[in-house]
Amino acid sequence: MKDVYILAIETSCDETSMAIIKNGHEIEAFTVLTQMDTHAEYGGVVPEIASRMHTENITMVLEETMRKTNLTFTDIDAIAVTYAPGLVGSLLVGIEFAKTLSLVYHKPLIAVNHTIGHIYANNIENDLKFPLLALVVSGGHTNLILMKDDYDFTILGSTLDDAVGEAFDKVARILGLKYPGGPNVEKLAKLGHNTYNLPRPLLDDTYNFSFSGLKSSVINLVHNEEQRHKKINKEDLACSFQETAFEEITRKLDLALTNLNIKEVIMAGGVSASRTLREKVKDITDKHQANLSVPDMKYCTDNAAMIGCAAYPLYLKKEFADFTLNAQSEANI
Repeated sequence: MKDVYILAIETSCDETSMAIIKNGHEIEAFTVLTQMDTHAEYGGVVPEIASRMHTENITMVLEETMRKTNLTFTDIDAIAVTYAPGLVGSLLVGIEFAKTLSLVYHKPLIAVNHTIGHIYANNIENDLKFPLLALVVSGGHTNLILMKDDYDFTILGSTLDDAVGEAFDKVARILGLKYPGGPNVEKLAKLGHNTYNLPRPLLDDTYNFSFSGLKSSVINLVHNEEQRHKKINKEDLACSFQETAFEEITRKLDLALTNLNIKEVIMAGGVSASRTLREKVKDITDKHQANLSVPDMKYCTDNAAMIGCAAYPLYLKKEFADFTLNAQSEANI
């Protein structure tokens, strides 16, 4: 069978990324240009700035990606691009660029869901083994998903309000930590102890998640103590918040593994870069004698390599998009 090379583009938030993926899992070239330092000045991603910077950088990122390989556009079999979910302005930059490349070089266009991309990041270093349970933890999503085959998704549970990454960002802000919130909360938590009695979210037997109440309790606690002129132990509060949030995740994962008897588990999404969460999830999978797969740190955050991997099954099925493809801020898998 002829090797398949897919040029993938990812611009869903504040990373301009491209990659060339061979046969769905081999990385021929990979580039990520982050805007993190720019947005850190504002305490979070500013959509208008993000889309403008994508526009300024995307041609340079393509040139850099092609420079890393001996391939030319003659060798490329398809153009893949993230179309949803994400910031609409940012997504549109990538989509219009992908359409242009598709038109100029006569290559099929493949539309990829960003969340599915995170799941297929696990295909870069380890082949997905079905059936599996995917734990998706990111700034926009917290899901437990059953996969019985490629692109066969059954959502067992999802967040009813804030995603876990969103909750971490908001708690980081109230604690005076810089963007991005998750890694900085984790660093602070390592210096503290679980001393604050925070409410445990959604103590039920579903696979759904909830982090809004936990986030609000931290915000209210800080505000109330400030009004009383009392000092918050930020290290302990960060630790207590993180422990409570991750307990919500691992308890639901434990419940799913108990009920479904699945022996393959993967983690996906930016929050899966947390070493603390990885260790806690590993404890649960070990308890159930299940295998755990987690992408390398550089493939956990937003990147085009995962988009190229997720595009490959669609290429084999010839599920191509046309030039009416548009950006979507929200999209189910």
